[in-house]
Amino acid sequence: MSESLEFLVNLLDVETIEVNIFRGKHPEEERQRTFGGQVAAQALMSAGRTVERGRVHSLHSYFLRPGDPRIPILYEVDRIRDGRSFTTRRVVAIQHGKAIYNMQASFHTEEASLEHQFVMPDVPGPETIRPLAERVADEFGDIDEWFKRQHPIDQRFVGELPWSPLRSKEPRQQIWIKADGVLPDDPLLHACVVTYASDMSLFDAILAPHSVRWDDGTFMGASLDHCMWFHRDFRADEWLLYDTDSPIAHGGRGLARGFLFDQAGELKVSMVQEGLTRVLQPHSK
Repeated sequence: MSESLEFLVNLLDVETIEVNIFRGKHPEEERQRTFGGQVAAQALMSAGRTVERGRVHSLHSYFLRPGDPRIPILYEVDRIRDGRSFTTRRVVAIQHGKAIYNMQASFHTEEASLEHQFVMPDVPGPETIRPLAERVADEFGDIDEWFKRQHPIDQRFVGELPWSPLRSKEPRQQIWIKADGVLPDDPLLHACVVTYASDMSLFDAILAPHSVRWDDGTFMGASLDHCMWFHRDFRADEWLLYDTDSPIAHGGRGLARGFLFDQAGELKVSMVQEGLTRVLQPHSK
C-alpha cells in the first residue's frame, strides 16, 4: 500500500464519538472547501458501521453547503429501518451547527436475481496507458505541484486528457482507476474508496464540450447531488473502467452518469451526479 493510499484508508476510518455519532478528519493540505468525495465516503463508512447484515447497494445524497477543511465533520446516523433483506440509514454531516451533506444509504442481503447488463465499452487496457503525471508532463511541459504528488487513486485516461485542446469535446470520458496498492478484505472499505474516487472526475464529463476550466473564472461549478448503485462485489484495488457521459447541461445545472466495469467486463457500480454550472461571464465553446 502506498503512503497516499494508507492515508486515505486512515481518512475513511471515522472515529466513534457516541452511539450513532462519528467524527471525520481532513487531510492536512490547503483547500478552500472539503472534497465532496471525502464527505460522501466518510458518511457511507459511518452508516456502514451501524449495519450488521447486508452490504451497501445504493446511496442517494445532497451536498448542501461547502465543507470547512479547517475543522472536523460530525456524522449523525439515523437507524431508519432494520429489515430482513434491507437495512436503511440516514446520515447528516454537520459543521458549525449546520448540515453540509445529507445521505440515505440502503444495505441488502444478496439473493437470486434476473440477470442482464450493458456491454462494457471496447477500450485499451490500463497497462497500455501511461501514468497521468507522465502524460501531463509530455503535453504541457512543467506540471502543477498536484501532479507531482503521490495519489491514492491511480487514474489512466483513455484517449486525450480532459484539459487537452486536442480532445474531441464529446460529453464523454473514460478512465481506468484503482487504489494505488492492496486494500484489506473489507467490502465496506472498498465501497467507500470507490465512492471517494467516483467524485474525482464525474463532473468532467459535463465540462468536456465546453472551453472552461475550474480556475479560469468563467463559471462556478459544484456537485449538487450524488447517487450510486452497487451491483456486484468488487475490489477497489483492481482496475475498473470508469465510463462517464453527460446527457445534458441546462439552466445552471449539468447531469453526468458513470458506470464502473471490471476488466472481465462485469458492471460493478453505476452512478449519477448533478452539478452546478453557473456561468459568471461568457465563454466560447
